[in-house]
Amino acid sequence: MSANKRASAKSSKSHEIVIPEKLYFRIGEVARLCRLPAYVLRFWETEFPQLRPVKSSTGQRMYRRRDVENVLRIRKLLYEDGFTIAGARSQLREEIKVDKKQTALPFPGRPPGDLKHSPRRQRA
Repeated sequence: MSANKRASAKSSKSHEIVIPEKLYFRIGEVARLCRLPAYVLRFWETEFPQLRPVKSSTGQRMYRRRDVENVLRIRKLLYEDGFTIAGARSQLREEIKVDKKQTALPFPGRPPGDLKHSPRRQRA
């Protein structure tokens, strides 16, 4: 493998972020994981309604795994895909709408009205 290929393989691996199996993460941990300053995370909380960490009794922000995944998604939209904050916000909103539509059907493959015509048990 040439030096250039090794360097590009190494840099692509450095973009992979592994989120540890924990229930909660403090803001400093999330900042390190996502390679962002803590003040950016606090600012994004004001801009993105999907990003709402709970606060401990001492007021410390406690991010759940879902919050960390949202931070990584926002970071990708803003820094890699070139979205503005408003554009990233609307993109996330659209993704949520699509997810809700996909999970709305109670029985995949069956139309909703098909439940009315299901065979009934005969009484003996």
